[in-house]
Amino acid sequence: MQLLLSQKEKSLVDDTMSTESPQNILENLTTAVLTFNSKLELTAINPAGEMMFEVSANKVVGQRLADLLPQSQRLIDALNQTLVSRHPFTSRGLQLALPGARTITVDCTVSPLTNSSKSAGLLVELTQIDRLLRLARDENMLDRQAANRAVIRGLAHEIKNPLGGLRGAAQLLERELTNKGLSEYTRIIIHEADRLQNLLDRMVGPYRPMKKQAVNIHAILEHVRRLVLVEVPVGLSIERDYDPSLPEFIGDPDQLIQAVLNIVRNSVQAMDNQGVIHLRTQIERQFTIGSKRHRLVLRTEIEDNGPGIPEEIREQIFYPMVTGRADGTGLGLSIAQDIIAKHGGLIECRSKPKQTVFTIYLPLENGHG
Repeated sequence: MQLLLSQKEKSLVDDTMSTESPQNILENLTTAVLTFNSKLELTAINPAGEMMFEVSANKVVGQRLADLLPQSQRLIDALNQTLVSRHPFTSRGLQLALPGARTITVDCTVSPLTNSSKSAGLLVELTQIDRLLRLARDENMLDRQAANRAVIRGLAHEIKNPLGGLRGAAQLLERELTNKGLSEYTRIIIHEADRLQNLLDRMVGPYRPMKKQAVNIHAILEHVRRLVLVEVPVGLSIERDYDPSLPEFIGDPDQLIQAVLNIVRNSVQAMDNQGVIHLRTQIERQFTIGSKRHRLVLRTEIEDNGPGIPEEIREQIFYPMVTGRADGTGLGLSIAQDIIAKHGGLIECRSKPKQTVFTIYLPLENGHG
């Protein structure tokens, strides 16, 4: 059966009828279009719909919606209501649970249909908006982090000056003391001043310029892997799934090692040195970071099977001083994000119990590789 078109699509067909057939246009739409009969059995699906559901039309045509989307009762109820009321409806930001444990977010438009036999049916248009939501979230996160780093650097500068004076005064006082027993107090002042100076330096992050050279991401990951396994020789396993076809890119290997090491150590500490870490690499094509679209992007995943990140801090984990551990400083992930941002990239995180995944995106062109 050929798919029926919405009013918008009919208008498009009228404008281009001289060069394109309606079926051709429908097959090239990026919007998933599905039609159902009065029993909510799928009667047709276009190629965009096949891609969205990761199925073949031959296998799913004839299936009931309840079998196609067994965990999306909200959509099923809405379609049943439309069959009765014959009124179209639109739902924004609808989450669909797909087979294979996938969840997507879509804008959904449902329109009632009547074919030549006068039997009722429905046309459903689904536009996936996960990518748009991710872009908005990533851009907002990058803006906030840039503003946050600017505030911290300004604050650190203001603190360093009096801190240096305090340390210098303590050194001079120590030299003038005739009672050497009192020198213990000046040593404490100097030690604590040095500790605060070190904390400020870590909060500000890497301040030296990048020493750019050709970098192999697998050499970076293997260096970190060997280092961590030396630190935790028992109870920790690090599995690898590398794409051997990945090209080299331009970056600072020392800073990238620091960024990856901070993330891996964060995972090890979250698992209390007992668990499995997976390192994965692959290529992403036509990927947007911030407001810039890249033809090729290197994707590196660091996954652990630890307890997960507490929900109350999940959105702030890349900010300095935010940590889920009582003995943590909350600086490791902030520094990692700063280093990756200097390479034109981005770090994202998703977390649930037994699965936390940090994903590093690094562009492979336009001066970055």
